[in-house]
Amino acid sequence: MPLSIEEYADELSDRKDLIWPKPPKPEPVSAKSGLKRLPEVRCVLWNVYGTFLNIFSGEILFEHPKELVMSFALDKTIKEFNMWTFMSRRPGEPSAQMKVLYDQVMAFDMVGIGSVKGEKYPEKPSEKIWETIVKNKLKSDYHFDAGKFGPLPEYAKKIAYFFHASLQGTAPHEGAVDAVRTLSELGIRQGYLTDGQCFTWAQVRRGLMSEQPGLDPDMLFDRKLRVVSADVGAKKPSDRIFQRARESLSQAGLDPTQVLYVSNKLETDLAAAKKMGMRTALFVGDKSTLQARPEQLKDPNLKPDLLLTRLDELPRVFAG
Repeated sequence: MPLSIEEYADELSDRKDLIWPKPPKPEPVSAKSGLKRLPEVRCVLWNVYGTFLNIFSGEILFEHPKELVMSFALDKTIKEFNMWTFMSRRPGEPSAQMKVLYDQVMAFDMVGIGSVKGEKYPEKPSEKIWETIVKNKLKSDYHFDAGKFGPLPEYAKKIAYFFHASLQGTAPHEGAVDAVRTLSELGIRQGYLTDGQCFTWAQVRRGLMSEQPGLDPDMLFDRKLRVVSADVGAKKPSDRIFQRARESLSQAGLDPTQVLYVSNKLETDLAAAKKMGMRTALFVGDKSTLQARPEQLKDPNLKPDLLLTRLDELPRVFAG
């Protein structure tokens, strides 16, 4: 039975021969929390990157701004998946050759491999990029262990996870795991609405288990309430991804007015959620990834219901 992407992530976490980047230390923001009771809320939806998970730049990158980091991630991926033997042998480092292939695929019209035609905010599915590289750019005799990794589309998901984990480290923001666990104990349903990829759940799951191994992540995040841009073909603030969230909430028996959306991004995330009828909470725990200006907090069309300096403040809104 081939490994799922979550099982593959677990296997990698046990290996001692791999070095993974760590996310940067959050930069404190000079702000005071703003909390109030929200008795009508029965569900919390999280933005993952930059809110629940700390990550460089606050979002998934397809290319790191530091050339050395990008080269390291590509070189590491080439070695892990035995690609160099099957690449066109031209002068230069393997990572430089792979960067050419990677850039060629990234330059393609992504509509044919995951994005939605005419979408104003299209999302590139990372696994489709790597599937294209393996299928079209490497020699035809390239092979892999399908018994372990699954067919090519599933194999490409493992490559995507490995590459992005090598490019950007992730870890839960301080207080994130305690917040999720306590909200669950209080009977608050949870999910996420996020710009992300096929491996987003694997990263959330690993983050939870790394801090509290006894937790069952699937008991904390409702499967029906995991909305990811790569699955939709569109990123926030696209109407398409918020419509998918509305449909998921409806199937779970929830109205948007019963939902609190937590994010570090005011315009692209919370404003759209507010327009949809959700209550909103702005996380201001990291200055480097916070996307909100002081004047926006005074705008009634943007102003969030809650202001969180730490994520473990959130259960206080519902407790007792």
